[in-house]
Formats: sequence, structure tokens, C-alpha cells
Amino acid sequence: MLNWFIKPAATLVVISFMLAGCHFVPLTPGGEKARVLSAAEVQQCKKMGDTTASVKGDILGLKRQESVVSAELERLARNNAAGMGGDTVVPASDIIQGTQLFHIYKCVPG
Repeated sequence: MLNWFIKPAATLVVISFMLAGCHFVPLTPGGEKARVLSAAEVQQCKKMGDTTASVKGDILGLKRQESVVSAELERLARNNAAGMGGDTVVPASDIIQGTQLFHIYKCVPG
């Protein structure tokens, strides 16, 4: 009798877990050239500014993998760096509810 409910519910759960591991943020051509470094590695670079990146921390009430969220935030920051004339991003805060602050630098001359 519950069979009509279990199959759709199980399908929904499987799809949710698959989506939780997917990457939704593509790199732009400029973002592909930007890199992520630590604060110690950018001491000789010119600071261009800051950017705040935000993504969904959960999908359908399910918490997304922290590594996936972190990777998407870095891709957004790299894309933003390219738009600001930078080529390097440095994480400047912890991830809080899918949001993270990054400093943007220009390290490569030219």
C-alpha cells in the first residue's frame, strides 16, 4: 500500500544527493587564469579589492558537501577577480551559510 509513496520518495532522495555533489558554477575564460593563493604568497602583489561570493549551502533542505561549496565559492571569486583586473584570490573569511569573503590581487605583471 505504501509502495506508491516509497518509490517517488526514494527517487527524490537519490536526485537530491546527486545534486548536492554537483558543481553549478562554471569558470569564465578570465577566471580560468586566476588562481587561489594564501595570504603569505601575495605579499609582493598589488591588492585590487575584495569580493564576496555566495552559493546555496543546501538543496531541498539537504546540506551540500563543504568541499563542493568551497570549490564553487573559489570559482566565483576567480571569475570576479578577472572582472576586476586581478589574477589571484585569497580566502579572507570562513564560509558562513554559503558565503565567503575573498581579497583580490594582481600578481602577474602585464
